[in-house]
Amino acid sequence: MFDATLNLKLTHFRLISAVAEHGQLQLAASTLAITQPAASRMLGEIERIVGLPLFDRNPRGMVPTEMGRILVHRAQAMTVGMQDLTREVQDLRHGRGGSLRVGSVTGPAVGCLVPALRKLKANAPDVQVAIEVAPSARLVQGLLGGEFDFIISRLPPDMSRADFAMHAAGVEVVKFLAHRDHPLAGAKKVPLTALGGYEWIIQDQGSPIRQAVEEELARIGALRPPGVVTTSSLILMLALLGGSTAVAPMAEEVATLVDTTTDNGRYTVLNVEGAIVLPHYYIIEAQGRMLSAVAQRLRTLVMAELAETYAIE
Repeated sequence: MFDATLNLKLTHFRLISAVAEHGQLQLAASTLAITQPAASRMLGEIERIVGLPLFDRNPRGMVPTEMGRILVHRAQAMTVGMQDLTREVQDLRHGRGGSLRVGSVTGPAVGCLVPALRKLKANAPDVQVAIEVAPSARLVQGLLGGEFDFIISRLPPDMSRADFAMHAAGVEVVKFLAHRDHPLAGAKKVPLTALGGYEWIIQDQGSPIRQAVEEELARIGALRPPGVVTTSSLILMLALLGGSTAVAPMAEEVATLVDTTTDNGRYTVLNVEGAIVLPHYYIIEAQGRMLSAVAQRLRTLVMAELAETYAIE
């Protein structure tokens, strides 16, 4: 009996499920878009394979026998499973399902990736997304290693552009965050040199923000601040800013987010004169690697956010 059951086809199970649902062979055949004689022949074939009748025919319709109930249970489970599989395949093909992993430097992660992700999830709530925020060198290595579908990053100078597909994106602007009770909070114009008398909480040596700030200090002939705490952790930066006169340079998108949402305005962005702008970042993909449909959708949404911000075509 076990060997015989293995010869049943998916169309057999669909017919069993349809007959059980409708109780009439004619309705079951109509549901499957086949003729009633074809359905009758198929049901006879199934019963020959199994060796027992599957349905009793009475005035109320077709009622499953004991063997029929066993196969109906399996058939219904398979039908639901195939429906789920069909939906999942369609979702994957059209970018409504599946999973993806994206890496980004801090500014665009907050400024364009988050709003793009919200739009994606609004239309594709079942998509599984993982986002890693990290320095460019880490992101590019992860992209080459297959850890990311795409990244929003700068290309380190030791990397060849020929290995990547790169789409122009935007720039990060540095802003200075401080506690709301900082002596310079609310001042209209704060010279960068005025920050030299306060402790700084800043990223590691070689990070784009630190490098840009130090280059600007050198350009205007200002001394580096004597008191510096180095950390890449935003949480630690905020903790160190609390109740102190320290200042922390960070991407404008992050500083604005903290200024408007954290601890009911516990922090503020200082109105520092001039603009410190970091080098351009890009949407970067590994050359020759095809993106899944859902990754393409998210990339398109990210590019739309960037185009709105920077008028990029």
